[in-house]
Amino acid sequence: MRRSAVLAAVACACAVAAAPAGATTECRGLQVCVPITGPWVLAAPGEVQFQLACPKRFVVGGLDAELSSRGIDVGFVGRLGSPVNPGITTSKEAVFLGRFVRGRDPAPSFRPHIGCVPASGGGQRTPTAYTAFPPGKAVERRVFQIGVRPGGTLRYVGRCLRNERLAAATHAVAFYGDAPPTATLAHTVTVAQRVHAGRAELTIHATSAASGAHAFVQLDLLCVAL
Repeated sequence: MRRSAVLAAVACACAVAAAPAGATTECRGLQVCVPITGPWVLAAPGEVQFQLACPKRFVVGGLDAELSSRGIDVGFVGRLGSPVNPGITTSKEAVFLGRFVRGRDPAPSFRPHIGCVPASGGGQRTPTAYTAFPPGKAVERRVFQIGVRPGGTLRYVGRCLRNERLAAATHAVAFYGDAPPTATLAHTVTVAQRVHAGRAELTIHATSAASGAHAFVQLDLLCVAL
């Protein structure tokens, strides 16, 4: 994959990479399913978030992940509603939550997988007559894919839309490949994040050893409508 300052193509690559047959279970029990394989995402003691998307007109029907270490805890963000089902609990994207909780893995990482099913199978939430507000979508997630610059430093600024304010920002470092990144490769990319004046500022440094590694940084912004 060709690198550029901003890897807009990375999101498309996520939507076409298929998992090896039988390796993971994101499509188990689903009659029509498109398996999508993400990159290896570096985990840390603090929570790391990574979003993986389905192709157009598909929603997430199943999830799985590969771990480089048993000491990694992985979950996902699901919406409230009944029944727990594609189109209600999940949407066209899945946000994975990873955290390295135990062990001595020098480069802990996880590779997310989603199984995508036709969106027409999803249910709709029925409005209720309660006086209390039902759970809704209080924030919008704005996701940016940023390519690294081997042997150099890149500064990137992420913003919400004009009619939104920034509530929180997280970032994740990821590598495409069949195997998890080695400790040496994992340490070739470092990121410093700063939130200032309603925007998220990243300083991404990559050593020359990152050349050819297909590395990128995903910046996730949680934005609230004004």
